[in-house]
Amino acid sequence: MKNQKPWSGRFKKETHARAEEMNASISFDRRLYRQDILGSIAHARVLRKAGILSKTEAARIIKGLRSVEKEMASGRFRFTPDMEDIHMAVEKRLTEKIGAAGGKLHTGRSRNDQVSLDERLYLKDEINGILALIRELQRALVEVSKKNLDCIMPGYTHMQRAQPMLFSHHLLAYYEMLKRDKGRMTDCLKRTDSMPLGSGALAGSPYRLDRRYCAKLLGFSAVTENSLDAVSDRDFAVEFLASAAIVSMHLSRLGEELILWSTEEFGFIELSDAFSTGSSMMPQKKNPDIAELARGKTGRVYGNLITLLTVMKALPLAYNKDMQEDKEPLFDTVRTLKTVLGVFPPMLRTMKVNRERMREAASGGFLTATDAADYLAARGMPFRGAHNAVGKAVAYCLGKGIGLTDLGLKEWKRFSPLFGSDIKRVVSAGSSVNARRLLGGTALPAVKKQLKKVEMELKKR
Repeated sequence: MKNQKPWSGRFKKETHARAEEMNASISFDRRLYRQDILGSIAHARVLRKAGILSKTEAARIIKGLRSVEKEMASGRFRFTPDMEDIHMAVEKRLTEKIGAAGGKLHTGRSRNDQVSLDERLYLKDEINGILALIRELQRALVEVSKKNLDCIMPGYTHMQRAQPMLFSHHLLAYYEMLKRDKGRMTDCLKRTDSMPLGSGALAGSPYRLDRRYCAKLLGFSAVTENSLDAVSDRDFAVEFLASAAIVSMHLSRLGEELILWSTEEFGFIELSDAFSTGSSMMPQKKNPDIAELARGKTGRVYGNLITLLTVMKALPLAYNKDMQEDKEPLFDTVRTLKTVLGVFPPMLRTMKVNRERMREAASGGFLTATDAADYLAARGMPFRGAHNAVGKAVAYCLGKGIGLTDLGLKEWKRFSPLFGSDIKRVVSAGSSVNARRLLGGTALPAVKKQLKKVEMELKKR
C-alpha cells in the first residue's frame, strides 16, 4: 500500500482520499506535539523500567523524540494528511530517524489513552496561564478602584437609575465574579490533573507498567482509576469549556458596561484611542470595538461548549471517533479567552473616568428616595407606609419638575410630620453612599476594607 498505516495489516485497500481528509486531525492537533513527545518520553522510561526496552533502546528513542521535537518546533517538519494525527506523525518521524526501535514505543499504549494524556497536559498548562490572566485583570480592577475611591456614580436596576454608589464598589463587583471564575478553573485543574496513560485502548495494559512512576515523570498528582472511563472521558474538557463560558459571560457584562459608559448619553468614561477604532465613513466616530468584540466573542465560547456537550451526549463506552471533534472547540476557546482576558487590563488602566459626569448623574432625580423611606422607618413608621409617603413625595416632585434635594422642610412635612430639618442632608448622594457601611456595602470605609482584603488575596495568588 502506497501510504501504509500502522493499522493497515488487515486492510486490502488504501484509504480513499476524501475519507483520509475527513479522518485526519493533524491539521489542528499538531499543536499538541510538545505534549505528545513529553508523554512519549515518559512512556519510554516506563517501558525501560518494565524491562520491555533495553537501556540502549530507551536512550535512542528519547534522543530521537527530542530531535523530532526540535524539527517540529522550528517549523521544518512538514505535516501531511496521510499522517492522520500528531501521534502517528511523531511515531513515523521517530522510526525514520532511529529505525525499528521506534516501533517499540507504542507497546502498552493506544492512541486512545495517548490523546487523553496530551489534552490533559495541554489543558493543565493553559489553565495555569488563564488563571494568571484572571489575576492580572483583578489587579487592574483594584488599581482603577483605588485611583477613583471618591467617585460616586448611579447604580442601576432594570437599566434605570436606582441608588448612588461608589464607582470603586461597582468595579469590585467584577473582582468578585473573577474570584469565582478562579475557583471554578482551579477545581477544573484538579480533575484534569489525573494521568490516563496505561489505560490502553479501553481495558488497560497486560504489561507491568508503573503508572504512578509515569504520573510522577509528567507532573500529575493522580492516576485514573478505571481504564474504560479514562479513554472515554472528556469531562475535564467540558468542565473547562463551561468554566470558560462563565468567565466570558462576566467579561461580556464588563464590556457592555464600558460600551454604555463611553456613549455620549452616559459620558462616564472615555476609552483610550489605543482601544478604540473609527468609522470609514463618519469622521467624528470613536467606536468601542474592542469591548464590543469581547462581548461578541462570548457567543463562540458558548457555541464551543454546546458543540462538545452535543458530541458527547450519546456516545457509548469507550472511545469513538466522534471524540476527535473535541479539539477544535477546545483550542478555539483557549485562544479566544486568553485574547479577551489579555486586552481588558490595559483597556481599563488607560480609560479616562469622568467623575463630574458620574456625580452629576448620581445627584439628580430620585436615587435617594429609599434613604428618605429608611429615614421614616428609623423613626418608627412601618417601611411600607414610609415607602408610600416617599412615593407621594416623588410624584409631587415630578409634577413640579424638581428633585428631592429641592424640597423644603414644609414640603417634606406634607408627606409625613416625622421628617426633620436633617432630611436634606440624608437625601444627598454622598450621605446615601456613606450610610451603607455594613460588610459588602458601598460606603467608603466598607470599600476600603474590601480593597485591603482583595489586595491580600492577590498577594497569596
